[in-house]
Amino acid sequence: MRDPYTTLGVSKSASAEDIKKAFRRLAKKYHPDQNKDAKAQDRFAEINQAYEIVGDDTKRGQFDRGEIDGDGKPRAQGFEGFTGARRGAAGGFEFEAGANPFGRGGFRGQQGTIDPSDFFSDLFGGGARGQRGAAQGAPSKGEDVKADVTVSLLDAVHGAEARVTLPTGRTLDIKIPAGIEEGKQIRLKGQGQPSVAGGPPGDALIVVHIAKHKLFAVDGRDLRVDLPVALYEAVLGAKVNVPTLDGTIELSLPAGGRSGRTLRLRGKGLPAGNGQAAGDLLITPRIVLPEGSDEALDAVMRTWRDEKPYNPRGGMET
Repeated sequence: MRDPYTTLGVSKSASAEDIKKAFRRLAKKYHPDQNKDAKAQDRFAEINQAYEIVGDDTKRGQFDRGEIDGDGKPRAQGFEGFTGARRGAAGGFEFEAGANPFGRGGFRGQQGTIDPSDFFSDLFGGGARGQRGAAQGAPSKGEDVKADVTVSLLDAVHGAEARVTLPTGRTLDIKIPAGIEEGKQIRLKGQGQPSVAGGPPGDALIVVHIAKHKLFAVDGRDLRVDLPVALYEAVLGAKVNVPTLDGTIELSLPAGGRSGRTLRLRGKGLPAGNGQAAGDLLITPRIVLPEGSDEALDAVMRTWRDEKPYNPRGGMET
């Protein structure tokens, strides 16, 4: 273990406040949530250990007097002040059976046991302390990591396997459940950062995104599709073919239908799953005029303009 003063970048004469400031600065810089460098975790653990020594008045004094080393272990000379110690026959010190020379729960200073996670709570919004475990003294859990994966619409509908690379650098093949929605999260237990305190590793949180489809737009569990229709189909009504996830079906367009008015096919969206009902297919007819000019059509339109004018934008006035 390096000299704790050197690890924290302070002098031996530094005040307690200067030591605390140095610890906060380095902990934030090397915390696994903030620094993804492979060596950051080791550096983070080293900073913790250093602060446990010189951040506690009692242990700092013991280190300065040479009674303990940078790991907090007693040196060969002088064990005065340790819990359960008594002078042995040989003139040195020995400990009572079962005694903890460092005090219950770790080293204690004048203000009690130093707990660096108190500082992590301030620095990182409480996450580090919240993961210490329900049981008092349980080793803290490793940090969770987040990643995104994008799958095709058909894979989201039917389920598939997808490959994802985690921030830790590890690559996994994960199972995408059938019927998953855009933005849903999959939790992989134990695939996050390892614990610096010997506790269980964190989890990996995978956010699923659905790639853009050439026909369908995903809207929750519903699907939307624009359906091109001819002018005469919109005016006179017609039976037209409509694509769905299960193949093409025939749809009856009502006469006098308007471009942009949505029609609904129930149950033709994303399939039922995870306790949710199947979504719907929302169809929006879009009138498409023929390519090139048509004299007959132009003549009809001129007649409409001159004899039967109407304002399709009447509701847009402000």
